[in-house]
Amino acid sequence: MEGKEQLEKSRERIIETIAQNIHLYGLTPSAGRQFGTMFFHDEPLTLDDMTEELGMSKTSMSTSVRALSDLKLVERAWKRGVRKDLYQVKDDWYQSFIDLFSIKWRRSISLHQTAVRKSLNELIKLAENPSITEELKQIVESDIEKLRYMQDYYEWLDRLVDAFEDHDIFDLVPRKEDRQEDKRP
Repeated sequence: MEGKEQLEKSRERIIETIAQNIHLYGLTPSAGRQFGTMFFHDEPLTLDDMTEELGMSKTSMSTSVRALSDLKLVERAWKRGVRKDLYQVKDDWYQSFIDLFSIKWRRSISLHQTAVRKSLNELIKLAENPSITEELKQIVESDIEKLRYMQDYYEWLDRLVDAFEDHDIFDLVPRKEDRQEDKRP
């Protein structure tokens, strides 16, 4: 029985650490506990299984599993003879991170690029307006340069996201298994 208690203590430490850090994914600590609990299960779980194990409501479990699924951290599973929905943690954490990173940054990049493009067009037209004062024209031209800098940054960030999605990032920061393959004769 002593070994089982140590196992549970070890797992609980990891589950609580995940719960404390899951905010980085925009999720609540309860979703983190759910993810951590699912991580240690070798078999997919139903919402009822999770509710029983975590002592949370089925509605809360459903909301959390949907959020985890949207971020591609968990996926639906199928098991012969089971009619309820089953869920399991995705095996590839590297890809899960890439998916999350890409989803969040692509959205942000798109919003920024659209705003920069619109503002840049407006400011270029304003700078060409002969009726504005020289002082205003200098401010507008300064803002145009700032927006061009932002434009360059978001184009670079877009290429960075491409490097993640294309797995080129692993050439720069190899996974452990990639490093070990490089050492083989």
